[in-house]
Amino acid sequence: MEAQFPDVRSMVAALKPSYPVYCLRPEVLRRTTERFLELFPGRVLYAVKCNPHPRVLRALYEAGIRHFDTASLPEIALVRESFPDAGAYFMHPVKSRAAIHTAERVYGVDTFIVDHAEELVKVLDETGGGEGVTIVVRLKTPPIEGTFYHLAAKFGADQDDAAALLREARSRGCQVGLAFHVGSQCLVPGAYRQALGIVGEVLEKAKTPIQVLDVGGGFPVQYVGTNMPPLEDYIAEIEDGVKELKLRRDCVLMCEPGRALVADGVSLVVQVQLRKGDQLYINDGIYGSLSEMVTAGLKLPARLVRLKGKPSEQMRAFILNGPTCDSLDVLPSTFDLPEDVGEGDWIEIDRVGAYSHALASRFNGFYPETLVAVNDKPIGAG
Repeated sequence: MEAQFPDVRSMVAALKPSYPVYCLRPEVLRRTTERFLELFPGRVLYAVKCNPHPRVLRALYEAGIRHFDTASLPEIALVRESFPDAGAYFMHPVKSRAAIHTAERVYGVDTFIVDHAEELVKVLDETGGGEGVTIVVRLKTPPIEGTFYHLAAKFGADQDDAAALLREARSRGCQVGLAFHVGSQCLVPGAYRQALGIVGEVLEKAKTPIQVLDVGGGFPVQYVGTNMPPLEDYIAEIEDGVKELKLRRDCVLMCEPGRALVADGVSLVVQVQLRKGDQLYINDGIYGSLSEMVTAGLKLPARLVRLKGKPSEQMRAFILNGPTCDSLDVLPSTFDLPEDVGEGDWIEIDRVGAYSHALASRFNGFYPETLVAVNDKPIGAG
């Protein structure tokens, strides 16, 4: 079991870490997950790619998650070997034949997503098809202004192709479904209603009833400067859109949240190793836990942790430089910190539970890997 501390300050006092430390807040994960499970009117699949740390997965499982969106054989193995009673769904639209075969034969996976006729052939060849296999066809959706990442540029079938895939899978005796993804960190609840309208058009073309409807992920988190609608608004748009489809009563409604479940549950403690004027050199950066500050333009809350002496009450904007020798390893937005921050101080950067540990590289020999549990509240929490 990981080390546990009452709060971040006590962790710093005990470890005095010269290395980055992830601070997991299991109680935050529990509350966030239980609320999502209560509000969403269907099956909730956690998107493992968002944060596959075993302790994070355990916290989600303990909070009630029993279904996991997995995109590779290692993710499937991690879920099925950690939680034998949990479901793993192979939700990557492009899979090797060996991975399909092993997922089905070794790990009992029976749900596979496709967006192309040749991918459907691969899945049918390796599984044999039939009623015990569920084929979910991923639809292409238009770009939505107000999302951090548009996820239909790489994957997704157009309407005619999706309808044909549904018919072909059904003709092979499979259970069938449709899926879409409106984009990561979607700030427009109506995007789900719009995508569900496309689902209705495909169903009209296919003339094939579906057993699964997956509305994907994209549910957002409150970052600095984010104007985020409440989760209830997203659920209302989904419920209204689904009602208009007049689906079979036994159709399973699913979603794939990642960021929305884990972002608030982990913070990162880094140490200042050098100060040059308004520039601070820290021991994590864009090649480690903080790449989304570049790729998604995230702005993250932060606070100073100092063991001896009281920090200045005057605040100043600082540039944070990562630890690698690459001059690109500079965080794109500044952090407001006490003006006397200096070498040896620690900084807690919050809301890094999503796409931090999962995206960290070993470039230049730097790699954040220490995780502890803390029981205090996140930055800005009441």
